[in-house]
Amino acid sequence: MSTTAGELRPAKDSNKRPVKTDAVWRTPLVIIICGCAIALLGFGPRSTLGFFIQPMSRDLSWGRDVFALGLAVQNLLWGLGQPFAGAIADRFGLFRVMCVGALLYVSGLLMMRYASTPAALDLGAGVLIGFGLSGCSFNLVLSAFGKLLPPEQRGLALGAGTAAGSFGQFLFAPIGVALIDNLGWQGALTVFAALMLLIIPLALALATPPSAPANVPARDEQSFKTALAEAFGHRSYVLLVLGFFTCGFQLAFITVHLPAFLVDRGLTSQVGGWVLAAVGLFNIIGSLGVGWIQNFMPKRYILSAIYFTRALATIAFISFPITPLSAISFGAVSGLMWLSTVPPTSALVALMFGTRWLATLYGFAFVSHQVGGFLGVWLGGIVFERFGSYTPIWWLSVLFGVLSALINLPIVEKPVERTVAQPA
Repeated sequence: MSTTAGELRPAKDSNKRPVKTDAVWRTPLVIIICGCAIALLGFGPRSTLGFFIQPMSRDLSWGRDVFALGLAVQNLLWGLGQPFAGAIADRFGLFRVMCVGALLYVSGLLMMRYASTPAALDLGAGVLIGFGLSGCSFNLVLSAFGKLLPPEQRGLALGAGTAAGSFGQFLFAPIGVALIDNLGWQGALTVFAALMLLIIPLALALATPPSAPANVPARDEQSFKTALAEAFGHRSYVLLVLGFFTCGFQLAFITVHLPAFLVDRGLTSQVGGWVLAAVGLFNIIGSLGVGWIQNFMPKRYILSAIYFTRALATIAFISFPITPLSAISFGAVSGLMWLSTVPPTSALVALMFGTRWLATLYGFAFVSHQVGGFLGVWLGGIVFERFGSYTPIWWLSVLFGVLSALINLPIVEKPVERTVAQPA
């Protein structure tokens, strides 16, 4: 039977088959291992930056609002740079983007190490590390998994890549505290900068081939502008993006301000290190678990449950006396829900629009995540300096959690319908 031009058809995922690689050594296992190592390295040092607030503020006579602004800028630029890094990776291949991102990350850590003014801190910890993360963090690793791995391995691989970032937090949190105690904050930043150079050789395993120019799409492929217009005109994608805001707000606030919050409550910095380590450790379980569960449950329900559970955990944490046990327990529960939003979010983007522009479209969703992160870090510093307490931000986090739990429920989990011209 013939079909007519302009017929509505579900979005065809032209990337159901993995991208073929010429290198024999680049097996799926090697791709997953190297990608997870990059996610671990990229996420590790930036998750420890909250431990630098007190020693740097003490040595340089800065308030917490100064440091909070630098890290808030980092979160914002990480998000704003992500869709551009994703688009460049989609067009020219991932390896170049990873190399530039790693070098920016290293430069930012070194500038932060030698910072003597708030402007230098903003440039190093904010601008350079922010843009560096957009080019070498787990977000691009996940998009590479989507392009290079067969469909039956993607779900678990997405969970593994996310879990690896969490393992970086688990590993680097106590290491960061130990390095600061033994080498000082300057020495700790130097060690971190050296480790980030390892991302460059690891990125060879994730290299993706360049595609056709965006303004000359191959047959059955979308242009860049068409893909963006389709995504932002799709209600479910917009809801997904809005809900992702809360994830960034909660994670960034806790990562940066929780160590200082615990010290204010009479606990030691070592407790803060183990709390963030617990977050990283239990997020390995959460991310892998969600990566597996999403094959059997609607992803919108998983996301809704995650956000609502976070809100309940925060209420319980701030409503009772803060002790080492309660703090580590909060870290464990938060860890189960930490980055477990990422596998279903990236999987929903791939399901709705295919994998051709996956890095780009997930990158725009990540902008919302990082705008939330910017506000979580920045408002945390502002509110503390004005009121001497983080309580208003804790309750704002609860409110956002409930709202995001509701926002994700109406998402429709199916490929978007496209008007495709069909031959007679």
